Amino acid sequence: MHQQYVEYSHAGTVLEGFYAAPDTSEPRPGVLISHAWGGRDSFVIEKAKSLAELGYAAFALDNYGKGVLGSGPEENQKLMGPFLQDRGLLRDRLTAGLQCFNSLPGVDAAQVAIMGYCFGGLCALDLARSGAAIKGAVSFHGLFFPPGLEKRPIQARVLALHGYADPLAPPQQVVDFGTEMTDAGVDWQLHAYGGVLHAFTVPEANDLSMGALYNARAARRSWQAMLDFFEEIFE
Repeated sequence: MHQQYVEYSHAGTVLEGFYAAPDTSEPRPGVLISHAWGGRDSFVIEKAKSLAELGYAAFALDNYGKGVLGSGPEENQKLMGPFLQDRGLLRDRLTAGLQCFNSLPGVDAAQVAIMGYCFGGLCALDLARSGAAIKGAVSFHGLFFPPGLEKRPIQARVLALHGYADPLAPPQQVVDFGTEMTDAGVDWQLHAYGGVLHAFTVPEANDLSMGALYNARAARRSWQAMLDFFEEIFE
């Protein structure tokens, strides 16, 4: 497996993603991975490695800046907050990551999807909403509220993997998301796991005061759903 850290930049901020891909000269379908509110950490790096082992080129995006990681909920919120307040900035930063990824050797730029966790799930949906030329977007326990920007035709197919008991994305937000996707003419799916809270894929995310609890069964089911989705969208 090929592995490397890759620097890129946006709006004067130096960013550093992590790239993993099979050792082959043949371009592979690519998967962008967008991190949760704490930054580009070991969790998404390991996901990139797992996808590379399955034959994909994978790139763990950095939305905050090289070496910038939150140390806890308060700091994480300060890092994420500006991007929730300025979704145009977030869209442009994600686009910069996509452009960097598409330029890497070993990536089939015509066969790219994005996936993300929590805040990264919102990022995945926002890149799709931007009209980017990607095949798919996968949100794991992400936030669904729209960015409030001008609407662009969504080219990606969309898969949302959601804990139905997640207090950060309650049922009305789910219904509104479904309406948004339907009105936009998107080929979309939503898998809701009953009794499952926020951050269900993260073993360390056991904080009931924040509505977060790891669920091994939902984590396994959602990963398999994602793999099935990739098999479908990558021709």
